[in-house]
Amino acid sequence: MAIKLIIDSASDIPVSYAKEHGMTYLPLPVTIGEKQYLSGVDITPQAFYEILIESDCLPVTSQVSPFAFEQAFRTAIEQGDTPVAITLSSKLSGTYQSACIAAANFGGQAFVVDSMNVSLGQAILVYYAERLIAQGISAPALVSELDRAKQKIKVVALLDTLEYLKKGGRISAATAVVGGILSIKPVVSVVNGEVQLIGKARGSKQGNNLLNEMVANSHGVDFSMPLTLAFSGLSDALLQKYIADSHQLWEGRVSNLPVLTIGATIGTHAGPGAIGVAFFEQ
Repeated sequence: MAIKLIIDSASDIPVSYAKEHGMTYLPLPVTIGEKQYLSGVDITPQAFYEILIESDCLPVTSQVSPFAFEQAFRTAIEQGDTPVAITLSSKLSGTYQSACIAAANFGGQAFVVDSMNVSLGQAILVYYAERLIAQGISAPALVSELDRAKQKIKVVALLDTLEYLKKGGRISAATAVVGGILSIKPVVSVVNGEVQLIGKARGSKQGNNLLNEMVANSHGVDFSMPLTLAFSGLSDALLQKYIADSHQLWEGRVSNLPVLTIGATIGTHAGPGAIGVAFFEQ
């Protein structure tokens, strides 16, 4: 009996990767104006940002339904597998609750892990789960270890603009205008399952320095564990500049830096031009 990972699109793991690695991929619905899409399935990150930039409407994301999880769990169990769902933070979406509702119908045969994270932070927990499954771990032990390991995940991201936080009502219009004039770059993290503003920088160079400082000020990057970088928008130019500026953090410690594209769930509020890093601290 194998473990079947079930992930949602808020992890920003590409659907092609999920299929190649035998995962079940459940997309969050995204509504833009009067049209609804399934994130990562019928709207790519590139297409999403093209619409986001052109549209005056802020996209609205919805949770994965209990029915979608129930179908995924039943299919896995009927195939002789044990389903383990890893969802985005329960503090950011009702998706975790949907998974729990569905799992309750299977008498302990289906398991659910609240990643307490989203996007790149959620992704590295999934990558770690893959590693543990390859080592032959049982489903209950996997859930226990992921619940322990997720406490060590650190996510730090630099946003290029305050505009989308303003559109989403997260900051005032006046703050956004002042921030734009002063070229303020907000630095955010995921703290206790929620996205929080943890710093501000003036300009991209200072922003990259602040990002490096916050990475360095953690208890250190555990390079034996999965890590990833990510960017939002139509170009990874800002991320490539950050990688060049922060080469001392990675050189000699990791052979390659995995990169994800931030999708609709976080991209709606971050906007294009955001960059981030997720890792397990030592």
